[in-house]
Amino acid sequence: MSGGAVLGWDMGAALHLGAALGLSPLITAELLPPIEAVMVRNISDEMCLEANSLD
Repeated sequence: MSGGAVLGWDMGAALHLGAALGLSPLITAELLPPIEAVMVRNISDEMCLEANSLD
């Protein structure tokens, strides 16, 4: 992969997913941002490692 980046999640889809799992929208909206931040950081790190291993 060259030049790719993860900026964030589709929060509308994430809220729908939470609703499908029976979670309160308020709880979902409260918990998603910190989870998203960690996941985006980890995915970006993985993408950097992959790109460096291809060089």
